Amino acid sequence: MEQDSRKMASFESGKPADELSNVFVVEGESFVNVELNMENDPINISNSSDDVSPNVQQVLAITQAPTPFQNSEDNDAGDEDESDDDDSGTDHFHSEKLGTRLQRFERNAEVTSSLPDTFKTNHLLFYERFKAYQDYMLGDCKPSEVKSFIADYLEKVVEPCDWLALWSTRCFDVLVEVKDVDYKGLKACVSLVLPLQIDTRGCELNEEAMKCLLEATQHKVLLEELQVVYEESGDFDQTALALEHLRFFYKHIWREWDEEDEDDDFDYFVRCVEPRLRLYYDMLEDRVSAGLVVEYQTLLQNCSQCFQEFSVLRNGLSSDSDSEVDNVSMVEGLKLHDQLETFKRKLHIIENPLLRYVLGYKGNTGQQSVESRGPRESGLRVVHVVTTSCSIVQLQSLLGVKLLPMCSSGETEIQFHSEPVSAVESCHEGDVVIVLPGLYSVSSSIIIPDSITIEGFGFPDDVVIEKKNKGDSFVESTGADVKLSNIKFIQHDAIEGILCVRQGTLNLENCVLQCQTTGVIVRTSACLNMNMCDLYGSKGAGVEIYPGSVCRLVSNGIHHCKDGILIKDFVDELNVAMPSITMENNVIHNNEGYGVILVKPNTRIPPEFEGQTAEDKQQEGPSDPPSTPTTVSQPGSTEDSSSTDDVVPTSGRKWQFSRQLSRNKEASCSSRPVQDLLDHQVFVSIQGNQFRRNGIGDFGTFLY
Repeated sequence: MEQDSRKMASFESGKPADELSNVFVVEGESFVNVELNMENDPINISNSSDDVSPNVQQVLAITQAPTPFQNSEDNDAGDEDESDDDDSGTDHFHSEKLGTRLQRFERNAEVTSSLPDTFKTNHLLFYERFKAYQDYMLGDCKPSEVKSFIADYLEKVVEPCDWLALWSTRCFDVLVEVKDVDYKGLKACVSLVLPLQIDTRGCELNEEAMKCLLEATQHKVLLEELQVVYEESGDFDQTALALEHLRFFYKHIWREWDEEDEDDDFDYFVRCVEPRLRLYYDMLEDRVSAGLVVEYQTLLQNCSQCFQEFSVLRNGLSSDSDSEVDNVSMVEGLKLHDQLETFKRKLHIIENPLLRYVLGYKGNTGQQSVESRGPRESGLRVVHVVTTSCSIVQLQSLLGVKLLPMCSSGETEIQFHSEPVSAVESCHEGDVVIVLPGLYSVSSSIIIPDSITIEGFGFPDDVVIEKKNKGDSFVESTGADVKLSNIKFIQHDAIEGILCVRQGTLNLENCVLQCQTTGVIVRTSACLNMNMCDLYGSKGAGVEIYPGSVCRLVSNGIHHCKDGILIKDFVDELNVAMPSITMENNVIHNNEGYGVILVKPNTRIPPEFEGQTAEDKQQEGPSDPPSTPTTVSQPGSTEDSSSTDDVVPTSGRKWQFSRQLSRNKEASCSSRPVQDLLDHQVFVSIQGNQFRRNGIGDFGTFLY
């Protein structure tokens, strides 16, 4: 009853209104139409900001479909004469059926098939899934209650029997009829529709083989493997949508280790569902760098494999065994447990939007690196002139000021280019690129692997390079000694920043950086010398400084960003040094957060662990097996280092993994203003800087 009352309260409260206000607004002005093919997983995204198109009408038709995710007041307006004894908790699941408003997924469009069409439900928008999971499917359930909440939801929405579906697996699609639904088991009892209608992939199956397969499964198949056959009556719209939400949840949201979280007293939707759902759509819509996507997928695979190994090892132990084999297995199990917690902590960092922003990670490991070309074999140095057209006066000035002094020796030649990307790609070590005034729109990243000089011939506002399409980075420098000057860069949708110094040294002088996402990023072991530049507009930090890097900022303006300068005082390996920063005569103003913010781990020991470690150590005997301290499983929370006290080779004692986690992991990350940051050892020199009108403060620390 308590569970039902909590779900009913969640259904009727309109709970996500505040949260959704910051997520998506769809009024024909802007939208994202996401189409996913469940078989081949191609991703197509169409964006529009013009008049309402047929795609918009299709999306709006879906949102107006008679689903349980609408306010029942719209359907019940004018029905005030109905009895007050009606069960309001089920009104949301009853609506007038005027025919389907879901789209048809035509199976025969690309491949010849005898199977009927199904409902197209896999192109739902973020806010539709968000509302379904929060209001109707999960509510405020705990991890241990997820399956029961889902079963209760399905019981209200899914038709109990007598509907056709395609049973879809990796090997075949076959038409079946649903005879009964086991809501708690998330399964359906089905029978084959004869004559047999089947499509196979890489195998041959006949009617007899399918009957044997169904008998082996007692005619029960998973609900998430069923695709509802299309019908125009509208009777099965809610069933089709419910199975889509179930399928998506277990494919993209649920983790097999979620249910084993012993810190069970938290809202599963807030802790896990919302951040994972946001990350899915961020990756789908290219708001996460390709390298980070690859790293996240690799972490998921490694975590799943580690969990499987850990579960097998744990289940194979005897509760009262004192054998040497079991003792070795327990030590091995502890190592797997620590490794599992490390994987989970890293997954949490990527899934959490705030931590993903401040901690960043190691960068775009998936991007193909461009190797240095080195000097030309001929020994020639080339001056690359970039222009679409120029006047005689400009040409005379260019010859007198730049070209003649550079080409005085016979070992220099001049090449002309219409845009800067081809000029940089043609460069070898020691070349010079001169960009004449004009607006240059580029469609790909500018990657600089050699020590070259790129300079604008004129004022920065006259020499503009603009990148409009999406991509991981705009300008990327890996050369040993690169120089950039007198150019204005305008960024659009560059996920990893307007300029990223991955390695080597970049000297940036008298440039204007108009950002849209992140500003300048200085990676580990890289060096940035930034002088007399103007940087603004970043939705992240104006300058992100990683451990082990060197950054010299002199006489720059950094303003109207989320944070001015973000310093990352954390390391993945112990041999990585802290960043070395020089800040002199900069003006840092009008930033939303802090002028300068330091990101560092929260090493404070929780009160419940203080004074406990020494006592525990005294109780440990010399015969105890070695134990490894448990890794922090979430930012800001500390694992109980005494959680292995039960792992001793004593007869009759069970092997247990008792964890003492924070009850509010997501609240353990905090930022606060500080007064002594100027004395921090990351600063080699900090003087003459001006801080004005920064939203939260001039200096702050983010603890995770």
